[in-house]
Amino acid sequence: MRGLDFSSIPSLATTLFGLVLFSLVAVGVRLLFMQTVQRRRERENRQINERLRTLMAAYKTLGSSFTGELTVDPVHRREQRRSAGDQEAVVSPVPEEVAERRRRVRDAVEAALSDVILLGTEEQVRLAARAAQDMVAGRVVHTAELVASLRHYVREALDLEPIPSEVSIPDQGPLRVPGGQAGRGRGSEAGGGRGGAGGAAGGGAGMAAGAGIAGRAEENVAHEPGVDAGSR
Repeated sequence: MRGLDFSSIPSLATTLFGLVLFSLVAVGVRLLFMQTVQRRRERENRQINERLRTLMAAYKTLGSSFTGELTVDPVHRREQRRSAGDQEAVVSPVPEEVAERRRRVRDAVEAALSDVILLGTEEQVRLAARAAQDMVAGRVVHTAELVASLRHYVREALDLEPIPSEVSIPDQGPLRVPGGQAGRGRGSEAGGGRGGAGGAAGGGAGMAAGAGIAGRAEENVAHEPGVDAGSR
């Protein structure tokens, strides 16, 4: 307040103008700082949400089964055929539907492992890389340890209470996918055959109906008075 001069009108106007200018500059700097912080926070929130959403999807893919086959078979069908041909095994080959289901599970697990390697923590990346190496080497892949790490991370990111130590959670395996396209393809072919037969039957019925109508029309013309065979 010592630097303010209210002795005359010009000095008062200059003082007020300086105060207004200083206030505008201070407010502008504050707004700019707040916008910068808000944008950075929104960007971080989007990154966290995207990362959390991706890891949750990977958790559902890698750990949605508690029963049945909890491992991933990395062997491709062509390798199975080659092995069966080399060894001339007497064992019956894997059914088409089972092989297709295993292929779908393997593809889903590979995509989930890729997402975990990209966006996971250091521990999760190490576990996912080990699972990927096992898959490349043709060894059976276990996902229970990686699923437990993902579960702990997701609950911590969502500010949920940790799972009590006395709660025993069984090992989890990959998501079970529906059967392959073979059964549906055969069903569609059968449906197409039935549709074609129905269309042919409908066409035959229509031709028969048209012939009957034409016959009745000729009979009506023949019974009309004053109409002889020559005029027809």
